[in-house]
Amino acid sequence: MSQWPDTRILDLFGIALPIIQAPMAGATSPEMVIAVSEAGGLGSLPSAQYNVEQLRLALETIRAATKKPINVNFFAHTMPEIDLGRQASWRKRLVPYYIEAGLDPAMPVPAGGRAPFDGFFCEVVEAYRPEVVSFHFGLPDRGLVERVRATGAKIISSATTVAEARWLADRGVDAVIAMGFEAGGHRGNFLTEDMATQVGTMALVPQIVDAVKIPVIAAGGIGDGRGIAAVFALGACAAQIGTSYLFTPEAKIPAVHRVALEHASDDSTALTNVFTGRPARGVMNRIMREIGPLTDLAPAFPTAGGALAPLRAKAEAMGSGDFTNLWSGQAARLAQSLPSSELTTGLASEAIALMKRLAGH
Repeated sequence: MSQWPDTRILDLFGIALPIIQAPMAGATSPEMVIAVSEAGGLGSLPSAQYNVEQLRLALETIRAATKKPINVNFFAHTMPEIDLGRQASWRKRLVPYYIEAGLDPAMPVPAGGRAPFDGFFCEVVEAYRPEVVSFHFGLPDRGLVERVRATGAKIISSATTVAEARWLADRGVDAVIAMGFEAGGHRGNFLTEDMATQVGTMALVPQIVDAVKIPVIAAGGIGDGRGIAAVFALGACAAQIGTSYLFTPEAKIPAVHRVALEHASDDSTALTNVFTGRPARGVMNRIMREIGPLTDLAPAFPTAGGALAPLRAKAEAMGSGDFTNLWSGQAARLAQSLPSSELTTGLASEAIALMKRLAGH
């Protein structure tokens, strides 16, 4: 008999521990996914950091090392039309930083951006058949969702409000991720753009649990066993954890990002759109303070980042994170520097021990 009070996610995904490693583009490595899944949790690979061929290679690496269930995550946004005027205004705003860095303000820059889920990515899913496929920013069109479902994959997506959770449930997802305001990285919102009314994990989870019949996964501000026990008490049956995994040796982040995380406190982060054009939580730095953190100048997601790329590269080479997206949730201080496998099992053990103690066992 399981020690966990709700085993729906364990049964649904075929995993031993109700801990989902968040898919963090630019930070998650295949080695992290392998370690978490082998430890009994659900390792999650973010496709947003890859093109189609790179994703195939990453999945080859993972499938060669583990037969345990894995999750592959995709973005479900719609690519915007290029607004040349807005792009020009954005480049103009960055000119002083280019001059300060000794860079040509007119230099060519990368296009910037993350590709949304499409037929080519769907072919990868059909070929490698991950046990779970997760989406961010809603869902792709129905035809693609049905193709994913036909592979046997369980489909999950993030909701930042009860309305978004209901929308996802109505479209047949197998579980919903209740993403609290505390979470690091990009907000998963897709029915609202209003960041002023986004909901915290403690308030969001039980309301989504009451609103939908499918299992709920809690995300946001969960950094230790106490957080896992708390969301189970609120009705969730798994926890998705991101920031704590950024402290593991398997996380592929720049040195400036690690330093920022190590010094982060409860009030060190803010939501910003300056790096991609879409709100995401990260440690405050110079570009966030001086331009944003939220600004109407930033071009639409995911096109804002290209113009920042030369500034980021120059600053990082000098040991500065002034122009780096230092993604982090609000609970970084709770994290432990452990290998991903030990972190996964340690979090589970800590949560179980706490729940037993609270139950008087």
